[in-house]
Amino acid sequence: MTTTRARPALPLTDLAACCSPPPGRVLDPAEADRLAGVLKALAEPNRLRLVSMIAANAVGGATCVCDLIEPLGLSQPTVSHHLKVLTDAGLLTREQRGKWAYFSLIPGALAAVAAAITPAGVPE
Repeated sequence: MTTTRARPALPLTDLAACCSPPPGRVLDPAEADRLAGVLKALAEPNRLRLVSMIAANAVGGATCVCDLIEPLGLSQPTVSHHLKVLTDAGLLTREQRGKWAYFSLIPGALAAVAAAITPAGVPE
């Protein structure tokens, strides 16, 4: 028969030594929920490509949906759906010009996503 002896408890003199709050800023539940929505929108390869193409054209201004269809090899309705998801996530703006819609990256949108998940003090 084996007997188990209880281990003596170690004296805990400083609660903060083992249970200190995490350093830096931590997302609150609402921020985490919003950020998860943005990351979900970006978690699809074609949407990442769309953001990349629109960002590359940022110097020239807005990008017409008509210029995004062929490079992706997707139908116009599918490309428009992906652009709507990105717009609803707060990454793009949409401007209607006659028959076509033009999209632009919202300034600072991607930087805000990166900043939200980069720990304070970590070089970029």
